[in-house]
Order: sequence, then C-alpha cells, then structure tokens
Amino acid sequence: MTGPVTVDAAQMAGTPQMVRVIDALGEMFADLVAGRTDSPARTVIEHGPQRVLLVSPAVWERRGVGSVKITTLTPDNPGRGLPLIHGVVALTDLTTGQITALLDGAELTAVRTGAVAALATRWCAAEDAEDLAVIGAGVQARSLVRAVAAVRRIRSVRVFSRTRDRAEQFADWVRDAVPHPVHASVCDSAKAAVADAAIICTATSTSDNTPLVEADWVAPGAHVNVIGGTHPDAIELDPALLADAVAVVEDRTAALDGAGEVRAALAAGLIGVDDLHELGRLVTGGVRVGGRTSVLRTVGMAIEDTAAAVALHEGAAPVA
Repeated sequence: MTGPVTVDAAQMAGTPQMVRVIDALGEMFADLVAGRTDSPARTVIEHGPQRVLLVSPAVWERRGVGSVKITTLTPDNPGRGLPLIHGVVALTDLTTGQITALLDGAELTAVRTGAVAALATRWCAAEDAEDLAVIGAGVQARSLVRAVAAVRRIRSVRVFSRTRDRAEQFADWVRDAVPHPVHASVCDSAKAAVADAAIICTATSTSDNTPLVEADWVAPGAHVNVIGGTHPDAIELDPALLADAVAVVEDRTAALDGAGEVRAALAAGLIGVDDLHELGRLVTGGVRVGGRTSVLRTVGMAIEDTAAAVALHEGAAPVA
C-alpha cells in the first residue's frame, strides 16, 4: 500500500500555490457561513510561560478530506535561532480513511494565515491599492507579503520591526520575493510605516495589550489585517478603530474566544457582536465594504488548515 505523500516547504512556495490556497479558503468560508461545514475548537495545552501545544482536527465534507495539525508555539525560540512555530499536518481521505499526505505544519500555518489575509484583502482593499505597510519582520510577515502581492499589484512595502537588522533583512527579501518591481523601505516607527498605506498587516509575537498601531494613524479607506499576538488578550491594533471600520472575523465564536482587539472593543462598548462580519459573508456578497476602512482580525481555525492542506497537496509539484 502506498504511503502518504510528503509536502515540504519548498513545494508550498510560489504565487500559483498561494492563489490556489486563497481560492480554496474562499470556497471553505462560503461553506462555513452556510452551515455546510464547521470547525471544532482546538485542544490547547500550555506547558510553560506562553509555551503551547495545539492539536487542531477538522473535516471539509464537500471536498471529502480531513486533517489533524499538531503545532508547538515557543515564543523564546527566535532567541535560540529556531522558528517560533513547529508542526505537522496529516491530510486524510474521508472515503477510505487513508492518510494521503503529511505537510510541513509551520509552513502550512504561515501560508494559510497569509492566504486568509489575502482573501480579505481581495474583498476589502481598493482595486488599485499598491502601498503595503508591515509591522513585524518574521516568517508570518513574509507570508503576508507573498499573499497580498498575489491579489494586489503591490509597488511599495514599508516595514517596521523593533529589531532594525531583521527589518533590513526583510526589506532585502521583499525586493527579491515579489515577482514585479517593488520599493521596500525600513521605517523608524510603526506610525511612519502605516502612514497613508492602503493595506496594513500586523504580524508580531506581542504579548502586550498596548496597541502597536493607533487608530488615528490608519488612513480612511485602508484595509488592515491583524494577525499576531501570543494569547487571547494580546493587542496589535487600537481596538477603537473597530468602532468606525467594517470589522471582519473568520468566525464570531472563534473571535470572541481568541481575538484581543475584538474582546477589548466589546468590553469597552465600542462594538456589539452583531458588528462582527464573518469572512464567509464577505465572500458570498452578504457584506460589502464600499470603500470604508476595514479590519480583518484572525485567530486561525482548524478548518483553514484542512482547506490549505488539500489545496497544497493537489498543487504540489513532484520532487525531482
């Protein structure tokens, strides 16, 4: 009996693979909001200061697949020269029960998180949006640039990171990674990076509840993707922005459990639960941004891993 195919990080790279994942996530979120599938809660085991082991199972019935992802999150790993996230994803065929593929879990997490942000960007950002600001300079920030550049013709990328050397390296990477000419620059502050940007992405490992990006720094009509934070009350973006923006989440229940900005905005009475628009409604036309400022706050869901895994498995080029 043939064993599972291994899909490594190199086979997940490239714009065609990213677009494949973005499209698959669009299909999945449409199914999710229509009640044709669901996403069970992850099992989370804390085993030290902010160290986490997560197990994330889900099935996507219409595509006949399921997956289980095992992930570790170790915030002090970058100081060891190791990635923040390690993991593996097992993809299964629901008809036969066979494990069909094993995928690099850290890279899949980065790709699908970037792809979720790109999906929201596709539906929220202006068609001619070309200026991107990135707060953070790690693995997830790189995936966000790849993903957003797959849905908008980005010509300018401004980056801010608390570690200047990492920001400089990130800017060098951007110039080579984006498949068309792009100006990449390093800013001395988050405020300078986001000023007048049409698209803003935050992807840090902050554990703080002090915003890295203030509401009045964000240009009217901009789209913001908020990705980072190491626990449910960590905040990257000023929650006050949610009061005036179209607030988009993957799933309301998941956001209430794990999105720091959403939890803070609700606690302060800035928004109500009904002000949270699920991404599936955006994809299916139930919500229209219409040029307003918009914010996607992601937390990550197991069903996203399933959708990304099947897309990457189907699109993976065979190893030479």
